[in-house]
Formats: sequence, C-alpha cells, structure tokens
Amino acid sequence: MLTPAQVAAMRRKVAWRILPLSILLYLAAYLDRANVGFAKLRMARDLNFSEQVFGLAIGLFFIGYLTLEIPGALLVERWSARKWFSRILITWGLISAGTAFVSTPEQFNFARFFLGVAEAGFFPGIIVYFTHWFPAHLRGRAMSGFIVAVPMSLAIGAPLSGLLLDVDWLGLRGWQWLFIVEGLPAVVLGVITLFVLTDRPRDARWLTAEEREYLETELAAEARAKESVAKISITQALRLREVWLLALGIFATNTGGYAMGFWLPTTVKSLSGESDQAALGYTGLYYLFGLAGVIIAGRVSDRTGQHKWYCAGAMITASVFLALSSIPGQAFALVMVTLCLTGFAALSWPPPFWALPTLSLTASAAAVSIGFINIFANLAGYCGNHLIGWMRHRGATDQQCLMFLASCYCLGGIIISFIRTRRQPITL
Repeated sequence: MLTPAQVAAMRRKVAWRILPLSILLYLAAYLDRANVGFAKLRMARDLNFSEQVFGLAIGLFFIGYLTLEIPGALLVERWSARKWFSRILITWGLISAGTAFVSTPEQFNFARFFLGVAEAGFFPGIIVYFTHWFPAHLRGRAMSGFIVAVPMSLAIGAPLSGLLLDVDWLGLRGWQWLFIVEGLPAVVLGVITLFVLTDRPRDARWLTAEEREYLETELAAEARAKESVAKISITQALRLREVWLLALGIFATNTGGYAMGFWLPTTVKSLSGESDQAALGYTGLYYLFGLAGVIIAGRVSDRTGQHKWYCAGAMITASVFLALSSIPGQAFALVMVTLCLTGFAALSWPPPFWALPTLSLTASAAAVSIGFINIFANLAGYCGNHLIGWMRHRGATDQQCLMFLASCYCLGGIIISFIRTRRQPITL
C-alpha cells in the first residue's frame, strides 16, 4: 500500500509523463488548423482567392471534424490511444503540408475538409485518454493545463509565420513554406507518439508495480461507481433546459470566437496598414494576453466557485472590448489595446464553461450531453467563418465584421447567464 507521500510522488510522475507530450501534440494541432489565417495574407493574392472562398474553405474544416469526432473517442477507449493519436498526427501533418500545393478553390476546400477529418477525434480522444490516468478530482486541472496549448500555439505561430512568409526557396512562395514547415513536425510527432505514449497505467514501465496497481485500482473503482449511477438516454438529456442553454451558448460564442481566430491577421493588417510581419506580430500579442486569460480563468473560477458568472462575464467583457475596437477613426495603438483586452477575455471562458455541464446537470446527463454540446461548438466554426467570408465578399468593413463578432460573444454570455448551477464551495 502506498503512503500519501508516495501517492503524491506518483501523481507528479504521471503528470510530467502525460501532460507535456499531450500539450505539445495539441499545440501542433491547433497551429495546423489555424495557420491558414496567417497564410491568407499572401495566399489570397497569389491564388486570386476571394474572401468568400476562404470563408467556405475554413468553415469546411469543422464539417470534416464532426465526421469522426465520436468514433475517435471510442477508438481511444476500446483500441489504443497511442496508435490512434499517431495515425491522426501523421495524416493531418501530411494534409496540412500538402495544402501548400493547392491552386484552385476546389482543391483548397478538399484540403481543409480532409484536414478536419484527419484531426477529428483528437480532442475528445484526449478527454477519454485522461480518464485512463487522472482520477476525477484531478482531471479538471489536467484539462486546464492542456487547453493552455491553444493560445500558446498561436502566440508562437503568428510571429513564426510572419518570418516564413518572406522565405523564397526552391521556387515555392513563403505561404507554401509556412504550411510545409508547420505541417511536417506533426508527422515527426506522430512517429514519436507511437514509441513514447503509454496507453494505460498497466503498460507503464516507468511506474513501479505498486504504483501501477494503485492507479489501476483507483480508476477501476471510480469507473464502477459511475456505472452504478442510473443513466439517461440522449433523448432524455435533450429535454433538459440546461443542455440547450449550454449548446446554444457555446454555439453563439464560438460563431464569433472561431471566426475571430481565423480572420484576426487580415483585420489587423487592414486596420494597421502595416506589413504582413507586423500584423502577425500584433496577432501574437493578442494571443499572449489570451494565454494569461486561460491560466487565470481556471484558478479564479475554481477558487471562487463562480464558474457560470466568470464564463458569462468573460464572454460579455470580450464583446464590449471588441465593440470598442470597432469604433471608426481611432488610432491603431488604441485599437490594439482593446484587442489585447479582448484576447484576455475571449480566451478566459472555456475553462469555466467546461465545468458547467457537471455543475448544472446530473453526472449521467452531463456524460451523454457533452458530445452534443461539442457538436454545436464545432458547427459554430463552420457558420462563423462562412458568414464572415460572405460579409467581406459583399463589402462589409472591418468595423462591421468586428461588431458582428462582438454581438456573438454578447449573445453567448447572455444565454449562459440563464443556466442554473448548484452552489459550489469557495476554496481559499
């Protein structure tokens, strides 16, 4: 039997073995799905693609993503996380790098759709994978650390992409090298994953026999306790008010959020009038503020127990700053200040949001509803990007697009404020 000190040491060993690689994989994933927004600064001109072409192609990623999301999670549970994640990384890396060679809108649509198919199942698969290593009371902290990869990847990727845009090697344009250089590391990581990732504690030779037994026993007891709770069907869950509020709240917010992420470099370049490299540098600054927001959000909402109000407040605060950034005639320095404050708020809401299903629903209802809620989250990526592309193609100004995105955040915050949650204890 392990002593408390030995259990704590085992937890640290697991965290250091599982989390850094998982974060690195998600960092690569998010950069490869979002770097099209960076490449667009040169790609649109070279290929003569309209804003509407980009809006549709960027949105198609999310349609492809939905196709394998649920099967992907099941494969992690019933087959092998190591083999499944390796397959995902290698295929999405090759498709992302292959985007460098598209020349028609149809090829671009094809590449983006199958990039979504290739990456599908990674995020829900990670959620399932964490249940193989972290007990329930530690899983939220593990997920908060994992989500940090989103703003981190974009804060690093934006200035890196700016440097790659000026590369002119072997007859390929800078935006082509951007896709190649940022896509191929995923292939390398896929090979590494096949040899380094461990599926379950029983396979972990880096744990002692006593540690493996303790962790397997603990997680098995937790699984049995869950099975003893009465389950409800998805049909029953869809009759619950809170499920629809969560789904519609994240749909409204992500309609603005995903579009904001993909169109931000184009908007910043237009508003600043500066070079592509400067625009991507400013974009990186936006995500640095977002990185701070993610880190602070998880800690503050857990400590105060006010997950709903922190989530809704972050969404509405993002809408206010985004609306302020759209006021015509401002100096760009002031616009950038409000955009950075937007970044802090706009990336603060996901950690408290994903705590809400378990705070507003029973355990069984939350289990069957999270997939449904996440479907709405991804459909928003298609709708938001397609709408912004259509608006820009029809002559909408940067300010009008920003106001639309601000209204999405505001609507999401209002919807979330109507959710009823159980009172949580305050932790100091």
